[in-house]
Amino acid sequence: FGLGLFRLGSLVRFVPVSIVIGFTTGIAVLIALSQVKDWLGLSIDKMPGNFFSQIHAIALHIGTVNPHALGLGVACLGGLFWWPRLFMHDSPVLLRLPEGHTIRSFVRIPAPVVALVSLTLLAHLMEYPVETIGSRFGGIPQQVPAFALPDLSWDTVRMLVTPTLTIALLGAIESLLCARVADQLSDFPKHDPNQELMAQGVANFAVPFFGGMPVTGTIARTVTNIRSGAASPVAGIVHALTLALVVLLAAPLATHIPLSVLAGVLLFVAWNMGEWREFARLKHFSGHYRLMLLSTFIVTIVFDL
Repeated sequence: FGLGLFRLGSLVRFVPVSIVIGFTTGIAVLIALSQVKDWLGLSIDKMPGNFFSQIHAIALHIGTVNPHALGLGVACLGGLFWWPRLFMHDSPVLLRLPEGHTIRSFVRIPAPVVALVSLTLLAHLMEYPVETIGSRFGGIPQQVPAFALPDLSWDTVRMLVTPTLTIALLGAIESLLCARVADQLSDFPKHDPNQELMAQGVANFAVPFFGGMPVTGTIARTVTNIRSGAASPVAGIVHALTLALVVLLAAPLATHIPLSVLAGVLLFVAWNMGEWREFARLKHFSGHYRLMLLSTFIVTIVFDL
């Protein structure tokens, strides 16, 4: 909150575009790699934490592919790709339908929602042997977290001073880079970095009383929101309320969602958030730009930033 109050958030404007692109595309690669295990349905008890170990683990267990999980994952990716194209203004589907037809009302339903609901029903009705949220995690708690005061002491406070500053700076950097990426993806008014930081400060002051972890803006959720038609901060509020309703009302149903379908959604998000065309155009830029972009991209992946 102090960083925003003293207007230090504006410093993010000095981060070069090449670093933002390298950072974002590196995160896209990490998100995609983290989902390969579930997308293929591999039998890996615990995925390693770093990039090269993950690739090694996937290569060692590639023979354990679950065809049902892979089929659901491929169907999810295919559906996410084709659903928006079915309802474009000039698509053959809409051109053949009269105005006011019931099917036209489906245009605004985000493709990930359609994929999750339809493929979860398919997997459940056909009783496919695939991992689900319920089988992996035992379900989703169906209640609001209880308010509880933390057990504080002067020794604890002294121990937390340095980690607190570190987490605050890392959270600020991640959120503001995320906001810059959002600015590039849309034509809406640019974000106010100081307002972003103060809002994050308020949130992080409240969540510990409900057992929460420190929070930041994240690129994966933000890009998904924008791709689904988000046009204002109200989208974030709707997102939060929807999650609350899922927890309170639909938690038992959410346990049936196959992890391969969730992996398919995140693979699609990773593909959309990566600035892959920039790599194809690198030869047209200066050596300094290429060095900044590629080094940020590689460091983000290798050190799992």
